Amino acid sequence: MRLNKFFTAAAAAAGLAITFSTASSAFAADITGAGATFPYPIYAKWAEEYKKASGIGLNYQSIGSGGGIKQIKAKTVDFGASDMPLKAEDLQADNLMQFPAIMGGVVPVVNLEGIVPGQLKLTGQVLADIYLGKITKWNAPEIASLNAGVKLPAQDITVVHRADGSGTSFLFTDYLSKANPDFKAKVGSGTAVKWPAGVGGKGNEGVAANVQRIKNSIGYVEYAYAKKNKMSHTQLKNHDGQFVQPDDATFKAAAANADWAKTPGFAVILTDQSGKTSWPITGASFILMHKTQPDANKAKEVLKFFDWAYKNGGTMANELDYVAMPAPVVKLVEDAWKAQLKDSAGKAVW
Repeated sequence: MRLNKFFTAAAAAAGLAITFSTASSAFAADITGAGATFPYPIYAKWAEEYKKASGIGLNYQSIGSGGGIKQIKAKTVDFGASDMPLKAEDLQADNLMQFPAIMGGVVPVVNLEGIVPGQLKLTGQVLADIYLGKITKWNAPEIASLNAGVKLPAQDITVVHRADGSGTSFLFTDYLSKANPDFKAKVGSGTAVKWPAGVGGKGNEGVAANVQRIKNSIGYVEYAYAKKNKMSHTQLKNHDGQFVQPDDATFKAAAANADWAKTPGFAVILTDQSGKTSWPITGASFILMHKTQPDANKAKEVLKFFDWAYKNGGTMANELDYVAMPAPVVKLVEDAWKAQLKDSAGKAVW
């Protein structure tokens, strides 16, 4: 499966599954996962290369973080994926463990005639007011004052948001809540919130498709979707007051001070981090697995896939502007696998 073909299809689809298995590997222990659309591009690439290396296939349903959490709790998949980390008490209640797989950035994207990628500047305060329905015109003074010399249309803004339970929405609303007290009070942060205005789209794919289709619209997607679909992302003013562009360097800067070792369940949230070059809507994507595994061999295959991705997937991650997990964090994660994941007899899976 060519990645560029995936992005073409993704722009028109709301929920996708990647399946890399062939008749020759029908008896191999193929693995299944479901959840976040945020990491779908890199999981697709990893799955393609891992299939070549190991013969093991991955079927990953790109249905949103909310769906992934539901499916792993229902034990219908081998792992779930969420961009909103679960709290320690929620992990304990469902006997789950959680670990980060990849990091990346969420970016606002616009469909404005004459505006090129990275040209438009926004602040968190203004972006939140757009999503609150308080700023309704593209040439509003709040936007125009940030974009001297940029020709902004006197047109209504069409807001596009996620319609499904979404970790991308969690990262976006968490940032807006930190940047704008009114947004925090009226909408708040979460995978699913009551949006005051706008049009919904399912998955990063659905939001991207809506923004591309609707003139004078604004939405938010994982950066790989914006880049591969040649969408016009914006600059954002970060915690230190600097306007920055999204890329792997600014995502890495936001992740630089994360304290993975001391955060229960690795539940680090990377939005609105300090640092002059930090991208303010950065986040990790997490994998969820049951601590007690009735099929130890299948669980081990899942861990072998992510172990391979940690050790071999960094270049692929960089090519798609994700940020690979640093080696010390990988060591912490794999130690957690050994300590927490057991078979039905209590023996360590890894």
